[in-house]
Amino acid sequence: MKKILFSGALLMFGAVAFAQDLPSNPEPGKCYVRCKTPEVWKNEDVTIEIAPAYKKIVTYPATYKTVTEKVLIKEAGQNLVIVPGVWETQTTTYMAKEDANALKVVRASFGSDSQLIETKAASAAWEMSEKAPDCESSDPNDCRYWCFKPIPAKFVTVSSKTLASDANTTSTTVPGYNKTYTKRVMVKGPTTTAVEIPAVYSTIKKIVLVKDAYKEEVSIAAKYRTVSKEILVNKGGLTTWKEVECELVNNTQLPINWNVGSATLTRAAKGIIDGRLLPILKDGVAVAIESHTDARGSKVNNQNLSERRAQAVTNYLMSKGVNPSQLTGNGFGEAKLTNRCADGVSCTEAQHRANRRTTFRVINQK
Repeated sequence: MKKILFSGALLMFGAVAFAQDLPSNPEPGKCYVRCKTPEVWKNEDVTIEIAPAYKKIVTYPATYKTVTEKVLIKEAGQNLVIVPGVWETQTTTYMAKEDANALKVVRASFGSDSQLIETKAASAAWEMSEKAPDCESSDPNDCRYWCFKPIPAKFVTVSSKTLASDANTTSTTVPGYNKTYTKRVMVKGPTTTAVEIPAVYSTIKKIVLVKDAYKEEVSIAAKYRTVSKEILVNKGGLTTWKEVECELVNNTQLPINWNVGSATLTRAAKGIIDGRLLPILKDGVAVAIESHTDARGSKVNNQNLSERRAQAVTNYLMSKGVNPSQLTGNGFGEAKLTNRCADGVSCTEAQHRANRRTTFRVINQK
């Protein structure tokens, strides 16, 4: 009994210590995994100048010609004759008093209603999952995940009054009236009549520039050389929490149809990895990849084959730019069969195929 109590106390202490490093703003129903940001590098070609550009210049003198030009020696002018304006008398109507309104008040009226008031907001609480059945660690905190479970809100109904019709007014028109006055207006303004006086011209000779002195430039291009270098875009190593779908923390099968005795990825298998596993790894999380074989053949050969299959998946992911720190690959040979098809048991090919599988699950990064 003492040993059981002591083990329980250790488990509670480990859970509390682990919880102190949990995400600060979790969402109910979501799961989170600890990740380390990877270093991001890129290759960049740099072009350097090994010989400068320069130019050669050829010059040409200016050219001229003599022209005759007509010039103004006395500008044209005008003599003006004034024509007086025309006036007339007009009658104008104006508003002597504007229209107005007389107002009467109509009081507001009310009705009955009720309101639903939230007395306790919705919340959530942390809950630790059970230890994964295939966990090989003896540490009670390994192979577990924290999930933030929702707690519903509470409400109460409160009676209240509603406004049926607000206070307003009725309006009665008080009419205004118009008056008239007379005024003198100009219907045609005064004008002038112009008598034109023509301009006087003469001729001159002058030398004008046909084309100015100019130069021609011949550009000699610079010479360049391209050098490749690797640049660190983002420095990695920072610990962060990533939100993941809760089913991804359990082993999820990659439906790769491994050929018997083969650890080579087919084009179809690569397409499955691109569609299902790469999008998860692009988000920066780490995954554990596990491969298995059927029971046919020796245990030693099957163990080696499963390890090569797990390595084939991790190698392909690294070739697609995934950081090796995000990948863990293990082979289990025929040790974890999904059905009864062990050594000496007669099974169909479909039953054996079910054991030739590869799975993945999201894991915490230390």
